[in-house]
Amino acid sequence: MIAFRPFGTMCHVEPSRLFAMIESPCTKLCTLDTRTGFCLGCGRTIEEIARWSAMSEAERARVLAELPGRRQQPAAG
Repeated sequence: MIAFRPFGTMCHVEPSRLFAMIESPCTKLCTLDTRTGFCLGCGRTIEEIARWSAMSEAERARVLAELPGRRQQPAAG
């Protein structure tokens, strides 16, 4: 069994405010397309998802600008 400390004890920021600070394109449909490497829900790569909270605003804006084009790619057939 793995025990986790309650979120509030790990972070001095109120949890509801923490998630409001960084907007995410996550749609909670977390499945990677093996052909493109993009998440089928949000369109990000696994590296972008992992680094999202550490990215600068400029980096996140660049990724967000690329997402519409990524979603328009034809599905693997």
